[in-house]
Amino acid sequence: MAVFTVSGNALPTYSRLSNKARLLAVIAFLFLLTLGCTSPPDTALVIQVIDGDTIIIEGGYRVRYIGIDTPEIHPELETYGREALQANRRLVEGKEVRLERDISETDKYGRLLRYVFVNEVFVNAELVREGLAYVKAYPPDTKYQAYLEKLEAEARQAGRGIWAK
Repeated sequence: MAVFTVSGNALPTYSRLSNKARLLAVIAFLFLLTLGCTSPPDTALVIQVIDGDTIIIEGGYRVRYIGIDTPEIHPELETYGREALQANRRLVEGKEVRLERDISETDKYGRLLRYVFVNEVFVNAELVREGLAYVKAYPPDTKYQAYLEKLEAEARQAGRGIWAK
């Protein structure tokens, strides 16, 4: 490495070694940059069920189910809110889920918007089929809207859950 001095201090000049060091620094920077830019997963473990239509998955992401709305448990317990929560727990808690995006990535609260599947069970649809969720369109995310509406009509006709007479 070539060295020259200024006022008695030795300063290195650019050399082959410093080019390698710069290259390593760029690679390290790009690697760190990609860590902060990771996309939400397509599959994940459910670590917490918040209510009938919201979960938290590994990585701390909150996921809101698309196309449905379940009775609330917060701030006030609504009729069938507890049953919707329990059904959602039974379906997904502690399980690996597949998350399917429609058009939108997140809602105004920053929650991921997804259709949720456990193996072959379409969780959003199962909650509707059991009469524990209302179908609610959230355009532009309407991929399964007609299917969910069909299940809601069947649950209503059968008097299941929220449709009990």
